Amino acid sequence: MTTEASATSVSGLERLKVLHNGEKVALTFSDAEFERRLAGLRKIMAEKDLDAVVLTSYHSIKYYSDFLFTYFGRSYAMVVTADDTCTITANIDAGMPWRRSYGENIVYTDWRRDNFIHGIQESLRQRNVAVRRLGVEDDTLPLDNRNKIQAAFAGATLVDVAQAAMRQRMIKSAEEIEVIKHGARIGDIGGEAIKAAIREGISEYEVALIGTEAMVHEIAKTFPDSEIRDTWVWFQSGINTDGAHNWATTRKLQRGDILSLNCFPMTSGYYTALERTLFLGEPDERSLELWNVNVEVHRRGLELIKPGAVCKDIAAELNEIFVDRGLLANRTFGYGHSFGVLSHYYGREAGLELREDIDTVLEPGMVVSMEPMITVLDGQPGAGGYREHDILVVDENGAENITKFGFGPENNIIPC
Repeated sequence: MTTEASATSVSGLERLKVLHNGEKVALTFSDAEFERRLAGLRKIMAEKDLDAVVLTSYHSIKYYSDFLFTYFGRSYAMVVTADDTCTITANIDAGMPWRRSYGENIVYTDWRRDNFIHGIQESLRQRNVAVRRLGVEDDTLPLDNRNKIQAAFAGATLVDVAQAAMRQRMIKSAEEIEVIKHGARIGDIGGEAIKAAIREGISEYEVALIGTEAMVHEIAKTFPDSEIRDTWVWFQSGINTDGAHNWATTRKLQRGDILSLNCFPMTSGYYTALERTLFLGEPDERSLELWNVNVEVHRRGLELIKPGAVCKDIAAELNEIFVDRGLLANRTFGYGHSFGVLSHYYGREAGLELREDIDTVLEPGMVVSMEPMITVLDGQPGAGGYREHDILVVDENGAENITKFGFGPENNIIPC
């Protein structure tokens, strides 16, 4: 175990440190995979004539280094040059970011204001980079930090790389797809645990805990070197099914309830999902009718996902089914989205969503969901939210559905 000396100090208190504490741990992906990703970013740098890039988002730092930071009011960064990389992390994390990242690391302390910005400056100074044009992520970089970075490199032009980096992340490698496939499998395990736990009188949060525990155990078994974090379940019943992102409550399940099962296993920052509509006991006639319409849209959507398909065209065709049934106004969001480094608090590949305003063409290596949802408001026949969700890997010949948990009334009416 070694701890190296600080880079700079003020009044005996270090502004920056190098903390090589312990040994590097096994990362989620191979060194070759990280070099592939960095080569893609350096191609973006060359195209934009950039001397370096300062990444500040959860998703980009994770994607290019494997380190997923915990914000807690402190800033984080990753500096990428033509030859090297360095994460800039807070002293509260000590040596963990270095152990769990690809590349070098500088630690900044709390002893003086703007040590974080000083760390970015020092990282580039140590690498002898004279900055004329500096890449930043405008979609997630707070204005205050952007202004401070601009002041620190007063003669430089700041250039957005967020959209180009997002496009790179949209095409998954074989190693990424392997992690995502395990995630889908683990989501199915969580779904089965939830389905087995559903009964009258149990609370939403109790069901959610059961599903979360089942998935966490399987993640630990499948990825024994990974951090165990961020896996969660949204389990909703009755009126609480109206929104896709409604958290579990203390509401107890009742006979006749519409239910929403939502499992989100998180493997090293990689999000996967399983979402299903269920009923506790036989649904009434209108509820069954609505459920079957959403299932019809879901089935057709699964057929439409293939290379060459355009996101907005998929949305337009599925809209026609809802128009024909008089339910288009009940739609709540787009029909699907990309997967990768994302969760409810970090990351999004907004350029790959199945919505009317997205003209992205599906390509092999993309991973997308099909997840139609309609909501009928309380007091109306069939009230509740109806949602199904499968994950598909686009390949040369079509798409592979990697979600195996059954959907529709034939699978998800729970007897009581």
